[in-house]
Amino acid sequence: MQDIVIRASHIGKKYRLGALHAHRRYKTIRDSLVSLLAPKQRNSRDEGIQRDSQTVWALRDLSFSVERGDVAGIIGRNGAGKSTLLKLLSRITEPTEGEIEIEGRVGSLLEVGTGFHPELTGRENIYLNGAILGMRASEIRRNFDRIVAFAEVERFIDTPVKHYSSGMYLRLGFSVAAHLEPDILLVDEVLAVGDAEFQKKCMGKIDEVSSRGRTVLFVSHNMATIARLCRTVMWFENGRMVQSGSPQEVISSYLSRSDRAAGGVKWEIESAPGDEYLRISEVVVLNEQRQTTSVVSQDQEIAIAIRYRVLRSMMNANVGFILRSSDGSIVFSSYDADNPDWSGKGRSPGVYRSTCLIPRHLLNEGSYYVTLEAGIPHFLRCALAEDVVRVEVKASVSGSGAPARMGARRSGVIAPDLEWRIEILGTEADDSIGERFGTGTSPTR
Repeated sequence: MQDIVIRASHIGKKYRLGALHAHRRYKTIRDSLVSLLAPKQRNSRDEGIQRDSQTVWALRDLSFSVERGDVAGIIGRNGAGKSTLLKLLSRITEPTEGEIEIEGRVGSLLEVGTGFHPELTGRENIYLNGAILGMRASEIRRNFDRIVAFAEVERFIDTPVKHYSSGMYLRLGFSVAAHLEPDILLVDEVLAVGDAEFQKKCMGKIDEVSSRGRTVLFVSHNMATIARLCRTVMWFENGRMVQSGSPQEVISSYLSRSDRAAGGVKWEIESAPGDEYLRISEVVVLNEQRQTTSVVSQDQEIAIAIRYRVLRSMMNANVGFILRSSDGSIVFSSYDADNPDWSGKGRSPGVYRSTCLIPRHLLNEGSYYVTLEAGIPHFLRCALAEDVVRVEVKASVSGSGAPARMGARRSGVIAPDLEWRIEILGTEADDSIGERFGTGTSPTR
């Protein structure tokens, strides 16, 4: 018998956009008198505004269930309805249609630091933020020392948080929310920020929560984190569920969906990823003949070429990419500032092309996805285009059509062609391990 703690039946959430609010103005005394004397005219005007407005369904006809103790991931592009669902489950807003049944206490971590007051100290904000998140005073007192220790802000706990660094503020906000004791914990993208050590602690905390039999719903764009934390994954697209199942199965389907450009993609300047400083206009995958391709052999060099326009002068800027495997794991990342001639160098307005060469026999056979990034490291992100290009790496073959290397498909994300040295150290009769390794001694029996 399944123990269901969340059950959603045909839920939908509709928002109204456009002229209904944007075109409404303050009424004068004259308008009020006319409205009283001519209600039909007022209704006609309101109906006209209604017709000019637009509605959008953030979620539509969505049904699913989550079992007690499950860690369920939710993936999908921006605007797919992921965060809207968590707001419905948190009762921040109500569904337009359908119904949601929840069994147990819900804790929400939808935005780190919500409810912090900059003039209050860290100690005071723990009590304030905890109360906003639904913790009782006795819970806060019981967990206070653990919250402070997890956030690593002991020395600054009686300092107003307006003096905290962004990292300290983030750690304290997560720590308060992470020490809730709910039956169901909703987490939205909080692990996308912070340093690697902090992210590791966050994932450990979520593991701890789930190991106690509590249910976790986790939204993230980081496929590796989803695969690491979650037991089941739901893929949303345009407010509807596309697929639900094991992390490996759903993530693979999501990354290989048909809208991934094969071999390259080009943007018009108005829609190009970027901001007022820099915009990326094109990325292509090139083979050794410098032809755009979506399929390459393991024994060929691969080039990733990124074309971009610098709109305003920038110092210490770089452009690069993150390469992911079909299960969402990061294979590696690389940036053009690794070129010593451009490291720390300013870039004046103009059109640039940065090309990275990936050596032969590095990538294993399989599908890979390119995410583009541009900006100033640790300071400013100008552009991010996630998993926009797909490239297939095929096993190299010999002239006879057989694999060029023994066991072409190897374990691991990469399959480098490493140098091996083979020496004959003696005859079959010479079985002395010590002599083989030059130690001159025999093993103890």
